[in-house]
Amino acid sequence: MESARIIAGVTRIVRDVGIAEELLQDAVVAALEQWPETGIPANPAAWLTATAKHRAIDLVRRRERYARKLEEMGRDLETGPRHGVDELAAIDPYADDIDDDMLRLVFTACHPVLSADARIALTLKLLGGLSTPEIARAFLAPEATVAQRIVRAKRTLARKNVPFEVPRGADRAARLDSVLEVIYLIFNEGYTATEGDDWLRPGLCEDALRLSRVLAGLMPEEPEVHGLAALLELQAARSAARTDRSGEPVLLAEQNRTRWDRLLIRRGFAALARAESAASGAHGPYVLQAAIAACHAHAPTYQDTDWPRIAALYDLLAARTPSPVVELNRAVAVSMAHGPEHAFPLVTALAAEPALRDYHLLFSVRADLLARLGRTAEARADFEHAASLTRNERERTLLLARATDCTTPT
Repeated sequence: MESARIIAGVTRIVRDVGIAEELLQDAVVAALEQWPETGIPANPAAWLTATAKHRAIDLVRRRERYARKLEEMGRDLETGPRHGVDELAAIDPYADDIDDDMLRLVFTACHPVLSADARIALTLKLLGGLSTPEIARAFLAPEATVAQRIVRAKRTLARKNVPFEVPRGADRAARLDSVLEVIYLIFNEGYTATEGDDWLRPGLCEDALRLSRVLAGLMPEEPEVHGLAALLELQAARSAARTDRSGEPVLLAEQNRTRWDRLLIRRGFAALARAESAASGAHGPYVLQAAIAACHAHAPTYQDTDWPRIAALYDLLAARTPSPVVELNRAVAVSMAHGPEHAFPLVTALAAEPALRDYHLLFSVRADLLARLGRTAEARADFEHAASLTRNERERTLLLARATDCTTPT
């Protein structure tokens, strides 16, 4: 849960994300050795942070080429009291400012010396704490390929001596697309976990929201930054209604909208307005997705949703950033706006896409369309196949329940 913040703080000292990861692992080993005897500290995250940073400072001391950094750190330490582990528990590790270490970590991992895929994979690993299989799932790519990207990315950053910083001017703009995509993917993993026993991973959603807000303050003239912030605020507003008391998923059509967070919705509307006012031409993908989310937020009930507008926005999104997943979402909107018979050919065509061969949502969407068309036996088979592909236990249970609901007419 705290790995990203600790790695970011340690990276600021050692300037190497790979070494920072190793130092965090050393700190975790120390915790496993000491906590059974001494007890778990009041603030475990502060303990791990202090231990990892102390080891980082020791490492810096052993390296002559870090002499200047050690001198700078020494001056910083002299300006305030020395903190023991217990005193560190009182330190707020979540302070927001332009020099936010986690934001530095995102921009560093999104440096142009790395390929676009490597930037995203590395940042999801470091910042989101995602496992290699989870990242591979998000990429629709083989696990071995993603693992190689991450290892090579760390080596490249170290070899090129990439500075740990939030860049300015043209350099910042050049990395913005990757940064936005990383934050978006982190939020998505928190919003619907790809695997495990929980439907949601709120910590990832909170990290992504926090980063989007910091970035919006950092780049107030960028419409896509505000578009992403709006999208995440509006999506996060539904979180409380997306599960029942036992943690089981609740579909959008069945959600109690009085449980939607009105404050987050207002924040989302405000961010979307800023994005639209800052845009000088055609809207980008995050502004369009935020506009789609706003349609849902404006509707007091599921039946009141403006599906024709959502379908039209998906048409624009598909033209702006074509992808099989966008086309699948567009098909869902078409089915709601114009009927399942109009959407079914679109989904059938997508079944030939190699990237979607093992994508459980493709079969889930097709199953839903089949059920609405009265082809219940086929729908049941697709729901069961979708359940076999997902790695999330809550989602598997939901899909199997929907399969059970599909009864073949006699």
